[in-house]
Amino acid sequence: MLIIYTSPGCASCRKAKQWLKDHDMEYIEKNLFSTILNEKEIRFLLERSENGTDDIISKRSKVIKDSNLDIDNMSMSELVRFIQLNPSILKRPIMMDERRLLVGYDDEEIGVFVPAQLRSIQDSMCDECPEYEACGKVREAC
Repeated sequence: MLIIYTSPGCASCRKAKQWLKDHDMEYIEKNLFSTILNEKEIRFLLERSENGTDDIISKRSKVIKDSNLDIDNMSMSELVRFIQLNPSILKRPIMMDERRLLVGYDDEEIGVFVPAQLRSIQDSMCDECPEYEACGKVREAC
């Protein structure tokens, strides 16, 4: 199941949720400010981040600047607790399923959540689409 971590007022979160709705994809939304992430969830996010904390933590956030903490030198337990107490340091949206993690909204990258079988059907039906003339597939071929 796809889980999307969001926050109120986040334009990228709204875009991601709209994309998921437009593609009839089911998801569970977790508002970072009304749901306290448990330790297991945070560890799961951190373990799937290719570049460690840089992928999911905004080092420019006010909380980090004001606290003068060195996130990279925190123990895993300290980091988990800090994120639980300060969810605003997480970049948003964060989308994940059992195998993939995507941070932020990107029109092309979000497609990884469409099952491979559906992507191949979409590609094979491309020339029958009413939007064919404006489609990115046509632009790629030119």
